[in-house]
Amino acid sequence: MASSPARTEHDARQSKKAAASGWIGSALEYYDFFIYATAAALVFPQIFFPSNNPTVAIVASLATYGVGYVARPIGAFVLGHWGDTHGRKTVLIVCMFLMGISTMAVGLLPTYQQVGVLAPVLLVILRLIQGFAVAGEISGASSMILEHAPFGRRGFYASFALQGVQAGQILAAAVFLPLAAYMPTEAFNSWGWRIPFLLSFFVIIAGYIIRREVDETPAFAKEDEQGTVPRAPIVQAFRLSWKDMLRVVCMALMNVIPVVATIFGAAYAVQPAYGIGFEKDVYLWIPVLGNMLAVFVIPFVGNLSDKVGRKPPIIIGALCSGLLSFGYLYAISIHNVPLAIFMSLLMWGVVYQGYNAIFPSFYPELFPTRTRVSAMAISQNTGTTITALLPALFATVAPPGSTNIPLTVGAIAFGITVIAALAAVTARETYRININDLGNCDAVPMAKADYERMRAQASGGAAVVPT
Repeated sequence: MASSPARTEHDARQSKKAAASGWIGSALEYYDFFIYATAAALVFPQIFFPSNNPTVAIVASLATYGVGYVARPIGAFVLGHWGDTHGRKTVLIVCMFLMGISTMAVGLLPTYQQVGVLAPVLLVILRLIQGFAVAGEISGASSMILEHAPFGRRGFYASFALQGVQAGQILAAAVFLPLAAYMPTEAFNSWGWRIPFLLSFFVIIAGYIIRREVDETPAFAKEDEQGTVPRAPIVQAFRLSWKDMLRVVCMALMNVIPVVATIFGAAYAVQPAYGIGFEKDVYLWIPVLGNMLAVFVIPFVGNLSDKVGRKPPIIIGALCSGLLSFGYLYAISIHNVPLAIFMSLLMWGVVYQGYNAIFPSFYPELFPTRTRVSAMAISQNTGTTITALLPALFATVAPPGSTNIPLTVGAIAFGITVIAALAAVTARETYRININDLGNCDAVPMAKADYERMRAQASGGAAVVPT
């Protein structure tokens, strides 16, 4: 069955517009989220958590990073429900405003020296709002792109949501680089760190302009027209898809890799108490270069998953990046900056993308349209919440002055990636299942030959509606 040329052209434009919106929106929103992560590792211990014991200050600062993830399951319930009942477009605009305003407010906070304990209390409150807001971003953006994507290209198109996340992290670190490099330490700690947060004003404006231009997805619009939008998608998700939600929770534990690379790794390398002595501006290039490489790797892996399936890249990426965490932390421990950069590029920039590029298509493919955003948001954010509490745990079990830090932290990281890989092994393959049958455990994948033929036709611009 073929659509009219006008319809085909419209669908193609919408596919590209949805992918571009997901990319740019994710980049802007995760810029906000990760400038906090960078500041928590580099400057917040001295500004908001002064203490005669440097270990206490580091643990407290990294714990506020984890607090943002504690709020994510709450945000997932609220924003997931919103996305499944009011549409993908609406929830993404709400997420953008919440994130931008709370991030700007961090840049206006007084320090501990100015207002005492009120400063960290306000910091925690704003981090909770950030976590609440970001909980709906990836599930909403992934669902929107997936439901607009051409036949046989869901993996490739959905990967742009995560490419945007990596770009946001690049921007977050890049904004800090010139400040850390050229500002005197006293000025940077006094007011320079506030600049990246205040720039979120432009995030709010740009995000709204971009996201208001995107049409609602055909899949959700069809549910709305037929009056089948559920009143309680969360209840349906738990009742019908709890096994897949549990799998996603376990696979989302892969967030341990960026936690090791950018949060604990930064504190381990930079904080004076650990005695490594990496310069702040030098170390900030590690996540920048890793993410720059990831930006190029992600669409390649996403496209590969449309050919070989979602599961193989996830399993290989999980196990290999877990193993590489040992080498990355070891490179920091021996004060070897070039080796640390190389290991980061390999672990995070390349191998980890086997998971990172695939989950934006694989997770929503496990769930039906009517509960897709809720099920993915709740399960993914639950998993990432668990791993986001790890920086404080790492600083506790491997505090300054302890021995075998790379072995201790690396062993925990690898054990977690094994759990994620096992969850992927038990999941069903989804890349050859018709979009209307996604979430149906009994759905039969399309024959490989038919899939490849129709995928080639869709890639060539022909409208294909599988029967």
